[in-house]
Amino acid sequence: MSKDWEPYMRAALTEAQVAMDTSGDVPVGAVIVSSTGGIVARGGNQKELLGDPTAHAEIVAIREASSLLGDWRLDGYTLVVTLEPCVMCAGAIQAARISRVVFGAWDEKVGASGSLYDLVRDKRLGSEIEVIPEVLSLEAGNLLKEFFTDKR
Repeated sequence: MSKDWEPYMRAALTEAQVAMDTSGDVPVGAVIVSSTGGIVARGGNQKELLGDPTAHAEIVAIREASSLLGDWRLDGYTLVVTLEPCVMCAGAIQAARISRVVFGAWDEKVGASGSLYDLVRDKRLGSEIEVIPEVLSLEAGNLLKEFFTDKR
């Protein structure tokens, strides 16, 4: 099943690369996929670009999808992101009612989709969201490792 998500993860990896190349942002990328398989929105980290601490790839993609669709409710949509969502993004995912999260690399420091926390699947926060981890995890993890190695 995770193989089905690889093309979408590759699109998210492209967004991550763009974020890094254009503004020096941490290379995290995301796409939002409709139930019919079309990519409806894309996002990459824009914290450095916008000077906005909330401009994570997931938030950028959710905002774009909501704007394009004319609805904040993203029931039936899947968020594909290169890095496990953090607490802030997990809250936004719940608020947007996204049905599924597919991610690449685990985030052992601030992950909120199964590693450190599991807010995405916490029924007390709303609906339980399906999580599919480790899709192209090596590629996603290596992009982050390269970025932080170059920064040090």
